[in-house]
Amino acid sequence: MIFGRHPKPMPTAQDALPGRSTPAFTVPETHAVLGAPLAGPWPEGTEVIYVAMGCFWGAERIMYRLPGVVTTAAGYMGGYTPNPSYEETCTGQTGHTEAVLVAYDPARISAGQILKAFWENHDPTTANRQGNDIGTQYRSAIYWTTPGQEAAVRRTHAAFQGELIKAGAGDITTEERPAAEAGTFWYAEDYHQQYLHKNPAGYCNHGPNGLSCPVGVADLPPQVDIEPPSESA
Repeated sequence: MIFGRHPKPMPTAQDALPGRSTPAFTVPETHAVLGAPLAGPWPEGTEVIYVAMGCFWGAERIMYRLPGVVTTAAGYMGGYTPNPSYEETCTGQTGHTEAVLVAYDPARISAGQILKAFWENHDPTTANRQGNDIGTQYRSAIYWTTPGQEAAVRRTHAAFQGELIKAGAGDITTEERPAAEAGTFWYAEDYHQQYLHKNPAGYCNHGPNGLSCPVGVADLPPQVDIEPPSESA
C-alpha cells in the first residue's frame, strides 16, 4: 500500500474528485475463495454489513475466513466520488474509506460475531490511520443495513470500549452509520479482490490487537462451523 502521506482533511462533496458515470474497470463475477457471486444474487435471508479496518486486503481475508460468511468484496465507501479508482481513493480526495462488503447467513453467524472479529483485529482508536497506512481512506468504519446490526454495533462498541479502558488505551474513533447514509459501495479493481489469496506473501498489517470483545451467549447463532473455508487453489 502507499505509505508516508500526511492525512488530509475529509473533502466536502463540492471539493471531491468528480469521478465518472460508469465504472472504469470490471470486477470478477465470483469470489476466488468462496465461489459465491461477488455482487449477488445471494441465498434468501442473506444479510450485508460493510466494515473498514484500514487496508482492505487483510480486512477482507479476516472476514471471508469467518464460518457463515457467504461472500466478501473489497471496495470504496463513505465518500462522494462516483465510480472511484484505487489511485483516486489513495489521494484522500474522494472521501471514501477502503471497505469490505460482508454478506453472511445470519442463521450461521451473527452480526455480533462479525463485529467481534472487526474490533479484535485492528486498532479502532487511531483516527485515519492503521499502522503505517495514513489517510482518511484508512479510517475505521462500520456501515449497517438492519436494525439488528445497528444494535450489535452499539453493544459491541460499548463492550470493546470497556476493554480499552481496562487496558489504558484510547477511545474508539470508528465511523458508525447506516449504509444508506454512507452511500454506494463501489467495488474495487479486480486485483484487489481476495488479494491475499492471490498473493499469499502480500502486504497485510492486520491481526489480533490483544484485546477481546465479549459477545453474549444470546448473540450466538444456532450452529457455527469450526473450520474456516479452504483457500487451496
